[in-house]
Amino acid sequence: MSVYILALLIGVVAGLRAMTAPAAVSIATAAGWLPVANSWAAFMGFRFTPYIFGLLALVEYVTDQLPSTPSRKVPQQFGARIVSGGFCGAVIGTVGGSLVGGAIAGVIGAVVGTLGGYEARKRLGPAIGKDLPVALLENLVAILLAFWVVSSVS
Repeated sequence: MSVYILALLIGVVAGLRAMTAPAAVSIATAAGWLPVANSWAAFMGFRFTPYIFGLLALVEYVTDQLPSTPSRKVPQQFGARIVSGGFCGAVIGTVGGSLVGGAIAGVIGAVVGTLGGYEARKRLGPAIGKDLPVALLENLVAILLAFWVVSSVS
């Protein structure tokens, strides 16, 4: 599959959950799935990097359920998702020899994931009657999509 499509999809993951994308990319790098050892992104495979990003992803899963958590569309949240998507897209792009193209695709994916995830949650929550099942489903989609993307990079 094209590195640009995979970078776009990891951006979508970042749009759904900002920390899931870097956690998945870091775990995949540490496992040797993403060969970036001799590049700028080598730090993603360092010993503690997957633990740090994994912990941040777990914290995000919890805080996302809190009623005081701001909308993903506020500038700080939206910006974090764009940065995460661009960064993770750049790492995947590096594997395919196109850091800039991967970063751009990741940013586009993050915008799509942010706005699409917002709309899906806004519509499904009231339809089901509760937001929690929709939020948990969104977590699951982000995790599974992230795993599929990082396992598809070659």
